[in-house]
Formats: sequence, structure tokens, C-alpha cells
Amino acid sequence: MREVEHEITVSAPAEAVYRLIAEVENWPRIFPPTVYVDHVERGEREERIRIWATANGEPKNWTSRRTLTPERLRIDFRQEVSTPPVAAMGGAWIITALTEGESRVRLLHDYRAVGDDPAGLAWIDEAVDRNSRAELAALKTNVELAHLAAELTFSFEDTVHVDGSAKDVYDFVNDAGLWPERLPHVASVRFAEETPGLQSLEMDTRAKDGSTHTTKSYRVVFPHRRIAYKQTTLPALMSLHTGYWTFTEVEGGVSASSQHTVVLNSANIERVLGADATVADARDYVRDALSTNSRATLGHAKAYAETAR
Repeated sequence: MREVEHEITVSAPAEAVYRLIAEVENWPRIFPPTVYVDHVERGEREERIRIWATANGEPKNWTSRRTLTPERLRIDFRQEVSTPPVAAMGGAWIITALTEGESRVRLLHDYRAVGDDPAGLAWIDEAVDRNSRAELAALKTNVELAHLAAELTFSFEDTVHVDGSAKDVYDFVNDAGLWPERLPHVASVRFAEETPGLQSLEMDTRAKDGSTHTTKSYRVVFPHRRIAYKQTTLPALMSLHTGYWTFTEVEGGVSASSQHTVVLNSANIERVLGADATVADARDYVRDALSTNSRATLGHAKAYAETAR
């Protein structure tokens, strides 16, 4: 069993850091490798969570048990079902107050490879080291820039009513490989689902001015109900973009929604929008661009489902 430790010093109170780590619903926003997290079971101190994330650029998913100990500012975790080459993995988050406004975060891991394979162990070593460094750096950045979050972070949602079935609307959004034939704003797509329920989607999208830009996302699909995603290759004005599509049966049809959460990249606002552009201008620009594409996709999905019915 290999044991490793990573740590970082954060300019924030230890209790605030603990809360951020404890609230797994926010992990896709604060940890670069994490695509989506879902609670399987949830108690006061014990919980089971399912995590979808990238490791060395490959999408993986696993189930973990967590024990929360807030009075000690400690969270222990253990993978319940690991993905090869990992045979077993666990560890802990330990937060220690250095001063009133500064804390040390320690991230411990212990693991072994399937069959104790040296090549598998080397792969895990690299993935753990890379992800741990990325997670701790992102945690530090997100905590220390919390005062900017309210201005730079925003969420919104577009919804349409569909006189059809949730399955048909879901199928349209799920079959992203067919989007170039179905959606005028999509120029081309590289789509794969090597692990059932976990998709990679690289897409060239046409803007209103005729230009195209490339984005890459990982998507976690829950058939006929929800598709959650996180973009890993982003346009210049965004430093983070997560979201989900939901398909809810209602009286007379389906409520289909597209939700977005965005963190603006303030360093690129002037370059993209001009010297006089403000954060509010960038927010409006990004929301309009994303909402235009979402409404177009929802509109075509609605037409597809209603025709199928």
C-alpha cells in the first residue's frame, strides 16, 4: 500500500475551508478534475458519494464512503468501488488553523494497484500527484478569491415545455454525435462514450458573427432524467462552465431545462470585449451566447420530440 501526502497553506479560516471541502455538490466548481458528484446515501456524519472525474486526461468514476468529523476539521474517505488500475484507495482531508485567517490543508492518500502491477502503480502515482496538486491549488484559489466570487460567478436556466415524452427529448440531447446534422450552430463534433454513462464531447460551435470556437466537455448521463457536464476547454471569457440538462415529466408533457453556472475570466474581458468593457458587460455577453445556443438546442429537441409523438 502506497502512502502519500500533499499540503498547501490557504489564507482563509480553517472552518471555512472545511465547509468548502465538505459540500461535495460544489466540487465541479472548485476542483478542476471533478466533473460531477452525486450523493448515494447521506447521514449526519457518514455518506456515500459517486464521483466522476478525469485522471491523466481520462474520464473515470468511482464510489466513496466519507466520514465527516467537523470538530476535528477532518474528512476521511475510502473508495468503495475503484476503477482499474486502482485496486483500493482511501485517505483524508485534514485542516489545521495556523492563525485566525490562515490554515494548512493536508490531503492524504493510500492506495494499491490491481495485482500490484508496477506500471499500474506508476500510473496511479502520477494521477494522484497531478490531481492532488490541482485540487489543492484550486481550493486555495477559490477560497482566497471568495470576495470576487459574487461578481464573477453566476447561474441561469432556460426552460421549454414539450408536448412529448421525456425519453425523446433526452435522446435528442444525449445523441450529441448527431448534432452537426440537427443543430445549425454546431459545425462539427467529436463524441465518445467508452464508459457507459460517461461521455466526452468536443464541439466546434458557430457564433453569431460566423466565427467558430472549440470547446470540450465531459458529460455524466442519467437516462431520461438528467445530463450533467463540465467544460474542460473553455472560451476566453470563462474560467469555469458547468451545467446540466433536465427532463421532467409534468402534466401535459415535459419540462426541459438547460442550466449553466459560469465563472468569468476577468483577465480576458478587455482583450475580448474592449478597453471599456465591464464585468457586467462580460456577464451579459456570455449569458447571451450560452442562452442562445441552449434555447436553439431545446427548440430543436422540442420539435423532434413532438414530431416523434
